[in-house]
Amino acid sequence: MSVKEEINEVVDVHLTGERTARVRRDAARIEELAYHRFKGRDYELFEEQLFKEVQPMVVGMLRSGKLAKLAQVHSKRQGRKFFVHPDDLRLLKSSAEARDTLMADVVVQALRKLQRDLQAGCGWSADHSGPRGASCLTSYFITLCVWMFRSKYVEWAQNRVKWMQMHAVYDFTEGAANEAGIGGLLAATDYTVEAEVFGTDFEEILDEQAPETQAVVRLTVMGYGGTEIADMLHTSHGAVRNRLTRFRSALWDAARDKRIWIPAELNTRKAPRLVEEAAA
Repeated sequence: MSVKEEINEVVDVHLTGERTARVRRDAARIEELAYHRFKGRDYELFEEQLFKEVQPMVVGMLRSGKLAKLAQVHSKRQGRKFFVHPDDLRLLKSSAEARDTLMADVVVQALRKLQRDLQAGCGWSADHSGPRGASCLTSYFITLCVWMFRSKYVEWAQNRVKWMQMHAVYDFTEGAANEAGIGGLLAATDYTVEAEVFGTDFEEILDEQAPETQAVVRLTVMGYGGTEIADMLHTSHGAVRNRLTRFRSALWDAARDKRIWIPAELNTRKAPRLVEEAAA
């Protein structure tokens, strides 16, 4: 299925009436707006209506990953490299706030391009001839959103990484460790953390993780709970839990590779091989 066909399919699910009737309606709207050169209050109302119309479509495409996939297809055809990180796809699937933020950026940018195109006498046309004829204006606008996704995604992802880095906590002293620390991180109780656990090796392994995981781990070590961390990082409790689980696995993998020393008493249930080695 082509990009155009996938977009038409999304639009057909959300809009009522036949596509040809929508094209005729849109042609009449554009003709009226052209009288004032696509400016003024009438055009502002048109933009507001279009925003409301496409908002649930773009949000749904962000949640399913379809918008990112189509944008990657478009970029490849343009000869440009474009990669969407799996962590970002998971966040867009789980976080309504992340979807809304990126949706607004993409749609606003697409609205600007639509106005420039209309004022220049190019862009959408009811007279387009192709295998399936003209698409309605909404389908054309969603296509613009696909085109805009690459630049707005990169900007959004960079800002999110900067935010996580700015809000990271770097207190890995032994005192802080025993107040909350790695014992809680690894689900152990009644264990005094020794200084060796908080050596440079631990930080090196943490630095290898995604910025979001670093922030979650550092805040956990400082004694914050999962719900508090989710609120502070504007993510879900499930995302926080998943990142902690992945980091625990990374720590135990590093311990088995002799990159870090972790006392077996910290978590005998999750590290049976380490317990056996210690006993030997």
